[in-house]
Amino acid sequence: MNRTLFEKIAAREIPAQIIYEDDSVLAFRDIAPQAPVHILVIPRRPLARMAAAQPADQPLLGHLLLTAAKIAAQQGLDSSGYRLVINNGPDGGESVPHLHCHILGGRKMQWPPG
Repeated sequence: MNRTLFEKIAAREIPAQIIYEDDSVLAFRDIAPQAPVHILVIPRRPLARMAAAQPADQPLLGHLLLTAAKIAAQQGLDSSGYRLVINNGPDGGESVPHLHCHILGGRKMQWPPG
């Protein structure tokens, strides 16, 4: 089975600017940032997308979101605000079939997002 780009980053086979890691998740800077701060938070365990999540994944999903909030605060985004984005499927903007949360901040976000 082919491993995703994010699995290879987590295995340190592809370089990335990693800013946080623990036993469950890894966070790194996006290589094509859409905001002054653009960080991806991924689960270490492959999970293709939200639509593939099961009830047993609830602790991991909660940890992913709480970690994203913690990283946003560490980046100084908690006072001005930030956006968390999880894309699901091709029409949702998913480009890598490995669940990931985008942290976007450092500028005013527009609505609707696009």
